[in-house]
Amino acid sequence: MKTNLPPGMLDEIAWKHLSTLPYFRGMLRAVEHSLYARMELTSPILDIGAGDGNFAAALGTGPNSLGVDPWYEPIKEASALGVYNLLVQAWGGALPVEKESFPCAVSNSVLEHIPDVQPVLDEICRVLTPDGVFFFTVPNQRFRTELWGCMLLRKLGLHRAAARYSVFFNRIARHYNLDEPEVWTERLKRAGFAEVEHWNYFPISAMRMLERGHAAGLPNLLWKKLFGSWILFPNRRNPFLRYKRLRALLDAPLCENGTCTFFAVRKGA
Repeated sequence: MKTNLPPGMLDEIAWKHLSTLPYFRGMLRAVEHSLYARMELTSPILDIGAGDGNFAAALGTGPNSLGVDPWYEPIKEASALGVYNLLVQAWGGALPVEKESFPCAVSNSVLEHIPDVQPVLDEICRVLTPDGVFFFTVPNQRFRTELWGCMLLRKLGLHRAAARYSVFFNRIARHYNLDEPEVWTERLKRAGFAEVEHWNYFPISAMRMLERGHAAGLPNLLWKKLFGSWILFPNRRNPFLRYKRLRALLDAPLCENGTCTFFAVRKGA
């Protein structure tokens, strides 16, 4: 992984996400974007969990990608953006793609939402060419244990309430796989991947900002429903964007106690 990116490039990454997403989501997506930008993505790219296409649009990989998503509404939004070369509505465990078709696959903050994730990993390995690379991000075990709400309740001695809050928050977020990197490594090896590298990112303090931002972002949800946009008036001088904090995360995105994990895995020859 490249250690440094040009400052101007990081500024552009930050603005792309803060101008289109609520701050708490834009902050995380910008950090993830900076990680992919440090890797070599070989076209054509298979994008598992394409969603509404906004992340691929920011990353700039869409024109060289096949986007796959199981849900019609996100596919419809991505199609309207014109981001992808081709979009397919399909489940990741049964990809309508021939064996050894893609040299590169990506999946950004998707696999944690799939209850039975092993068939999806098996399929991704199947459709990658020999020596093909799969990049993906997932929240890890710290999303269960280090939430701000859990910390507060534990300080009050309410340990059972803290455990219930963790279950509640992650149920709302539809998180099924909040696992240590070692668990993911076992799954990937089982699927047939030969090499696995991973790095933790997004510190606990940033995750807690994201957690609290879910409530603060309710007006953005209303604007999205009414006007089709999360941010009505993008402005680089908006004091609520906390731009300097995000830039610090982009300059040095990796941290040992990060709450999310970025994987770069390679299929055998």
